[in-house]
Amino acid sequence: MGAYTTIFPVVSKIFCSSSHAVLMVRRRPPTVNGGGFVVTDQNQRAVFSVDGCGIIGASGQLIVRDADGSAILFIHKKEGVVQALSVNNWWKGYLSDYGEPSKLVFSLQDPKPVLCIKGDIQVTVEPKGRKRHWDYEVTGSFVERSCAIKNRAGHVAAQIGVKGMLAGRDFYQVVVQPGYDQAFVVGVIAILDNIHGESTRC
Repeated sequence: MGAYTTIFPVVSKIFCSSSHAVLMVRRRPPTVNGGGFVVTDQNQRAVFSVDGCGIIGASGQLIVRDADGSAILFIHKKEGVVQALSVNNWWKGYLSDYGEPSKLVFSLQDPKPVLCIKGDIQVTVEPKGRKRHWDYEVTGSFVERSCAIKNRAGHVAAQIGVKGMLAGRDFYQVVVQPGYDQAFVVGVIAILDNIHGESTRC
């Protein structure tokens, strides 16, 4: 018998693998589903896709779809007066139920630049525990395609980088470690993409 792999489901345990997953992200033209990107596995099969805001008709809203094209995650940026006065931008990720957001599964805080100081992006998985303020953080530079999603213990859940002659900003690699939720990782990448004004931004 093989060793048991601890899983950390956020969207669903069906997106957690007992082995590491090498995913490739390819940017879509803005005319296709509002831009966004497609995620393929090592066999070049589409396993996820992300629709940009053009398909939804509002900025700061994203949809993550599975291999069948079914919406599995609805993501939106929190707006309003309270948000405008906050030192962080807040994003919320909800399970998608019949095309509508239902259960909140994670929150991401993106610190606004204050005095030219930029903090790490932190993600909290719901339900939030009493003694923790975050579960994952993003370190490194997404713009340079050199960053990682790490848990509170400092273990890498996913590494974003470039590999191969064709790799770059529009085509890059994501390695998700065993047990971690690949759909959740794609959701975080979708937000990073939007924050930096890339393929999902209106």
